[in-house]
Amino acid sequence: MISQKDCQRMDEEDPMRGFRERFVLPKGTIYLDGNSLGPLPIGAAERVQAALHQQWGEDLITSWNKHGWFHQPLVTGNKIARLIGAAPDSVVVGDSISIGVFKLLTSALALRRDRLVILSDSGNFPSDLYVAQGLSSFLADGHTLKVVAPEAVEHAITEEVAVVMLTEVDYRTGRRHDMKAITALAHERGALVIWDLAHSVGAVPVDLMAADADFAVGCTYKYLNGGPGAPAFLFVHPRLHKDAMPALVGWWGHAEPFVFSSEFRGADGIARQQCGTQPILSLAALDAAMDVWADVDMAQLHQKAQKLCSLFITLVETHCSKFGLELAGPRDMAARGSHVSFRCPEGYAVMQALIARKTIGDFRAPDIIRFGFAPLYNSFVDVHDAAMLLADILKNKAWNRVEYLQKKAVT
Repeated sequence: MISQKDCQRMDEEDPMRGFRERFVLPKGTIYLDGNSLGPLPIGAAERVQAALHQQWGEDLITSWNKHGWFHQPLVTGNKIARLIGAAPDSVVVGDSISIGVFKLLTSALALRRDRLVILSDSGNFPSDLYVAQGLSSFLADGHTLKVVAPEAVEHAITEEVAVVMLTEVDYRTGRRHDMKAITALAHERGALVIWDLAHSVGAVPVDLMAADADFAVGCTYKYLNGGPGAPAFLFVHPRLHKDAMPALVGWWGHAEPFVFSSEFRGADGIARQQCGTQPILSLAALDAAMDVWADVDMAQLHQKAQKLCSLFITLVETHCSKFGLELAGPRDMAARGSHVSFRCPEGYAVMQALIARKTIGDFRAPDIIRFGFAPLYNSFVDVHDAAMLLADILKNKAWNRVEYLQKKAVT
């Protein structure tokens, strides 16, 4: 039996324990939802205040030059590049993941005009699928989205496939695709690949260059802690910079934006994937958040993530399995991301009861309770106490209250 004292000892021996002090975390709260929204990094509020009062308030429009606003999407993109194994100047920040998916999908389809199939899987985030569905309908020229089970992806990569579009870590179960193997197989069969790294970046080691990935997109408000609605990032492999051209182009992606030509001419490199003016205040918060990662060892982080997830699975199955909980996703830590999900018959109400007692995870329909483990600030005691509270709520049916059963707008 693993006790709280055992977990305290693990925390004392944890080489990453000092990173917790880099975040604003409410006292008495166990926060296990950093896979949806990371907490506020120390220094981010001050950075935004400086952008508000000094830069916007005092320096006004001169801040585009004086404070480097115009180049911030590329500067912050390079900070993210280090975490995902991307080459310098191959990542840019801006817009949302859905817009990024649209840009990359149109870029990829234009490079494979003789093929009409977009291949994805049922574990992909629905918004990515919606973008592909909407684009196929708009083009009305025979493009189709084919969705298969995650385990069937490799078999489904045929010579008709133009683009394979996958989320590396399943947002529900935590199942992780083999990026390198799937990318190699797609290339062998003439297809390009777009990877969604929303639940990967900041949670597991990613090496886009080693995998020879074509394109990638990801959000920054989850494990990267960039703040609610923080702009997404996208990656284009340097070998495709010359030829990849999105359908959605704008003046920030122009080779000479301040010439104000009426004809679009794409900038060299990743800059052409930009569209319109970017949200500078959000970028200020994100850039401050990325500074937290400057000295993070991703291999060390991943090792802790695996230990946190494994411990939680063990504790929940020891104390909660008799209440009908069932692990969703693989047991093999090497095959999963950094969140753990359980199928739970009364999942929504159970999660609301947990949140009411200051242990915050989330719920995903139809029956999944999900817990994200962020090694920078989650402790082994957090894991133990969350599992024990979950067991207590299930044992005493504390979830069976009107206020917990009524669904809110955001689950």
